[in-house]
Amino acid sequence: MRLSTDDLYLLGQCAISAAMQAGQLIARRAHNAVVVNSKDGGTSLAARVVTEIDHLSQELILQTLRPICARYDLALLSEESPDDGARLQHDYFWCIDPLDGTLPFIENVPGYSVSIALVSRAGEALIGVVYDPLTHTLYRAIKGQGAWQNQHAFKPAPPAPVLTFITDKSFAHDPLYQATQVELQRIAVELGYAEAKLRLQGGAALNACQALTEAPACYFKFPKPDKGGGSVWDYAATACLFQEAGAPVSDIRGNVLVLNPNGSTFMNHCGVLYCSDQAIADTMIRLYRQLRQG
Repeated sequence: MRLSTDDLYLLGQCAISAAMQAGQLIARRAHNAVVVNSKDGGTSLAARVVTEIDHLSQELILQTLRPICARYDLALLSEESPDDGARLQHDYFWCIDPLDGTLPFIENVPGYSVSIALVSRAGEALIGVVYDPLTHTLYRAIKGQGAWQNQHAFKPAPPAPVLTFITDKSFAHDPLYQATQVELQRIAVELGYAEAKLRLQGGAALNACQALTEAPACYFKFPKPDKGGGSVWDYAATACLFQEAGAPVSDIRGNVLVLNPNGSTFMNHCGVLYCSDQAIADTMIRLYRQLRQG
């Protein structure tokens, strides 16, 4: 089945409704005490924590999307449910992170959101929706129809003198952490900026969005041998947003992100790279090669 422009618009509206309903639920519960449980995930703390709010948000999203799934024969992949492999059998599937950034949510700090994407069996994101419950900011994109931040076009902010690099807190324990800090300062000067700033923060979806809202900026994750590094639901929606905003998104080697891998949903083998412009992306790809060779 091939989805038309009208089909994608309708499905996009459904994703927006689901994300905003879930975001409102999360916002209502943001300052309440939550019970934190653990699950089988990656090696980082952020990948292993889960709360009741993750599950409530997921159920609310699924209640909204299931009727449209039946109409269009769509599969479902959501973080808090087992991967049943249906995404590999259907032409399209919803890729859902009901609470991206569970750790920031638990810590009551910014960085959590709802992330929903529609992905083709070939691994291309056709719809991307990210909703920030704290700021009530909606990021949305549909292939061929542009990207939006609330009612404004989603595009890189006017350049600032400082080049900002964003990644997850777990990077502080990466063997390449110290060498990377030094190289990022060099990169900033090489590209004509006054300095570099490295921030370790938040969930993947809003980290990626900030690479545009706080341009010049870059959100990156290096590959690692152990499972983790985020999963497809962490990156699918923002991949669509960046593509429609005309900003570079790839794995850390510059290859297209494959968002429907056969087997594990983890992305630790390839890493990710979201940048506000191509010059920053090219430099980061070269940097990763140099660090691995060193």
